[in-house]
Amino acid sequence: MTARGRCGSGDVALAVPGAGGEPSDSPGPGGAGTAAGADSPDLDARPGRAGEATALEALRVPDALSARVPAEQRGAGRDDVRLLVSRGRSVAHHAFRELPEQLRGGDVLVVNTSMTLPAAVNGRVGGERVVVHFSTRGADGRWAVELRAPAGAGVTGPRPGGPAGAVVRLPGGRALVLEDPLGPSAGARLWWARVPEAVPELLRRYGRPIRYGYTDRDQPLSAYRTVFAVPSPDGSGSAEMPSAARPFTAPLVAELVRRGVLFAPLSLHTGVASAESHEPPYPERFAVPAATAWLVNAVRAAGSGRVVAVGTTAVRALESAVGADGVVRPAEGWTDLVVTPRRGVRVVDGLLTGLHEPQASHLLMLEAVAGREALRHGYEAALQERYLWHEFGDVHLLLPDEERNAPNCSSNEW
Repeated sequence: MTARGRCGSGDVALAVPGAGGEPSDSPGPGGAGTAAGADSPDLDARPGRAGEATALEALRVPDALSARVPAEQRGAGRDDVRLLVSRGRSVAHHAFRELPEQLRGGDVLVVNTSMTLPAAVNGRVGGERVVVHFSTRGADGRWAVELRAPAGAGVTGPRPGGPAGAVVRLPGGRALVLEDPLGPSAGARLWWARVPEAVPELLRRYGRPIRYGYTDRDQPLSAYRTVFAVPSPDGSGSAEMPSAARPFTAPLVAELVRRGVLFAPLSLHTGVASAESHEPPYPERFAVPAATAWLVNAVRAAGSGRVVAVGTTAVRALESAVGADGVVRPAEGWTDLVVTPRRGVRVVDGLLTGLHEPQASHLLMLEAVAGREALRHGYEAALQERYLWHEFGDVHLLLPDEERNAPNCSSNEW
């Protein structure tokens, strides 16, 4: 069975497991940098943003458009948010509850099942109060952490990292020791830290969700977990919520299934993003199960539906498991993939995501999926119609422009 490839991949022959295709041990270009169980990856080895301006750098989002509390505290429920739908340059406005009308039977929604952790814990370095953000668990048992400065009202501000050897005292008589910076030691935001006991238990007892300054107040951990979240056997999870899936409710999922929409689960444990510098993501742990790989390959080969990722994390994980031949294979470990317009996407046809700040590196991924002009038209409409930004805000569905006979690959070239 064969199907046409997406921009950035050319024409490909898709081999569906069970239909003559041979799986590969490789997760594909840009995929897992280190297999699960190996040493921790080099988290400094990631593309920078030099010369990679987003399509929306000139836009300015007013502070008034920040969603400050969850949707259920503003309206009727989690799904009481707006849905901006972009098909090429065409833009339409809907309620999120109308998502089933925007999809078709046979479409596949790829969802991230990572569970959000209460990743913020109070601590002290000497006499200095800090907030420790636990970002990523390394395969050697260490954790990448960020130390933040309390800024009042429950939020934090940036703080110089380190120094090496610093002891951070934690609640309950516990402590961690900073060992190595992730990047040049001068100004490194994240550091590898040695922690003497299981971090998931520490977080369960003393942690709270990471909160940013645009929100009004602390929220319970349940507000940061999606309907798709499942516990990991080792207690791992995401430092920040895979927020594109937040508006889904069990009744809405049931309605999508009733209409023939398929769901393909995978996991990617998100680390701590930089709210100040919009840097590209560090390597993150991911897993694409065999059943998800098979389903995506089958749907693409048959041409029976579109592959729509729910969130940028789902794009990163799925595109990390596809080879240059366009075949998705089961994969797990670390991914250092940063999806840009130049790299393109190989299996993702559409994307459901939140609204990102104009300087955010996530927008390079959106441009790779939809093209620069589609992205610009969508965000201009979101500003004009006063959509809400950030993890508690409205969502954006980017779908292929089906009036065109082929993808507009020129829009994905710089």
